[in-house]
Amino acid sequence: MKKILFLFFCATAIAGATYAQPGGFQRRTVEERVAMVHQKIDSAFKLEAAKLTQVDAVFTAYYKAQDAKREELMAGGGPPDRETMMAEMGKLTDARDEKLKAVLTADQFKTWKEQIEPSMRPQRRNMGGGGGGNQ
Repeated sequence: MKKILFLFFCATAIAGATYAQPGGFQRRTVEERVAMVHQKIDSAFKLEAAKLTQVDAVFTAYYKAQDAKREELMAGGGPPDRETMMAEMGKLTDARDEKLKAVLTADQFKTWKEQIEPSMRPQRRNMGGGGGGNQ
């Protein structure tokens, strides 16, 4: 039993260390991202199944369009400048929000924008040495 636990611990540690390496990041699939949104919206609003299906469709289309636009911009011979990327992604987000407004109530949409959406943004790790603490 101890050997099994030890092997499990070692496998978990190796997998975690591999995932944490720079360049080891794998972008989540559209389905994984939609599932994350689905879970957060369902737990926050307890929408009926039909509305939840509509929300899933909105996010599926949004994430597919986002991936396609990112591919298009990257295919132009190197990474695009930040302003271009942000402007293009902003257009997609605005279109998504318009579709969401048709599905969610005004209060639900406000909660989405102010609380849920910010919690879904990836958190950047401090890759530099300093920062933080009492200095």
